[in-house]
Amino acid sequence: MDGIEGASNPTMEEMQANGTGGVDGLPLTSTSTRKNRPIVSGEPLDIEAYAGLYTGRTKIKRLMFIANHCDNPGMQLEALRMAYDEIKKGENTHLYREVVQKIDGRLGPNYAMDAAWGSTIERKAEQRKEKLESELNAYRTNLIKESIRMGYNDFGDFYYAHGALGDAFKSYVRTRDYCTTSKHIIQMCLNAILVSIEMVQFSNVTSYVSKAEQTPEALDPPIVAKLCCAAGLAHLEAKKYKLAARKFLEVGPELGNSYSEVIAPQDVATYGGLCALASFDRTELKNKVIDNINFRDFLELVPEVRELINDFYSSHYASCLEYLGNLKSNLKLDIHLYDHVETLYDQIRNKALIQYTLPFVSVDMRMMADAFKTSVVGLEKELEALITDNQIQARIDSHNKILYARHADQRNATFQRVLQTGNEFDQEVRAMLLRSNLLKYDYNLRASRKH
Repeated sequence: MDGIEGASNPTMEEMQANGTGGVDGLPLTSTSTRKNRPIVSGEPLDIEAYAGLYTGRTKIKRLMFIANHCDNPGMQLEALRMAYDEIKKGENTHLYREVVQKIDGRLGPNYAMDAAWGSTIERKAEQRKEKLESELNAYRTNLIKESIRMGYNDFGDFYYAHGALGDAFKSYVRTRDYCTTSKHIIQMCLNAILVSIEMVQFSNVTSYVSKAEQTPEALDPPIVAKLCCAAGLAHLEAKKYKLAARKFLEVGPELGNSYSEVIAPQDVATYGGLCALASFDRTELKNKVIDNINFRDFLELVPEVRELINDFYSSHYASCLEYLGNLKSNLKLDIHLYDHVETLYDQIRNKALIQYTLPFVSVDMRMMADAFKTSVVGLEKELEALITDNQIQARIDSHNKILYARHADQRNATFQRVLQTGNEFDQEVRAMLLRSNLLKYDYNLRASRKH
């Protein structure tokens, strides 16, 4: 079925004959060049290198998450071994028992329950707590605001180190009443954000990011970058992928490794890139991602994500989807992304299918299936779902396996808009004439006199 401008709309065969395949008519590279392009292999995650990107509690939680969700027994034990070693550097006996229970003797006697270590840590914790309580009571008696603030802050650090996140959050938030400078407020907000992320309470994250942003005089670039990361994670958790992408794209290079207790620069590239692909149109993708100098520095840390974004924009969908397929197993081991991988992948694939069909009057589904490395039957089902959902304006010729675009009758649509505008103008003129006649004959005045 040809549209009104059918003569100027090339068919798929004509586009390929002319050597173009993107919605912007971008030239396709030669077959040999495409074959030589490096595709990331589906290698297992390098756990040691991955864990090296993080510090503190998030490092331990990410290693435990990998152990819980990985199908490879060797990787599970490696993650648990590293988690065990990291926990013994700290004071969290609750996490220690949890890891020892998961190891279950599989790593030998060196990674068995160390009861003496646990007892020592708990005894020191009781002594430390008593000392902190004594100091805080003294500060409150003397009514020294700064000392009280620091006392509650020390309590927050103490509870956080020992895994009592609820108590840590309460202690950090109590410092709010004793903050005397903008920097104190920012510190309180960052501490509350950190604990809220660990507790997976992202509504608190959004609240304290907003509170921190209300004190702009204390917001230096590294802090702004941290707040953008925290807000991005909150939007990601709420499945607001477009808002998440915007926040991650706003992260400046000042972040560096300064927020390793929450997120790594590689995560900013991965989260931001995938959310942008799933939610941005082509113009936004070009202006806000590909041409974004600051974000380009993050993408250099994850070449696979950089390449799949460029492939998507260049309409090399098979290569883009191949990159995604190779990354999928590792992305499912990410503590923040695992719950969103399938949704993001579906949205990216649907966008690719929609963009592929946009420039054409008709599309040979066999060639389209080949471009997406799928079967014709599978492609037909995907297109049916998109047509039913009104995302693609087209109809399918199942016998000949051709997709025909449904172009709007622009001539008829123009006439309809003109008629509607004329009717609206006629109604407005009649209303004005009626009002002028009412005023002319003092109708309202006489009516009021009768009453």
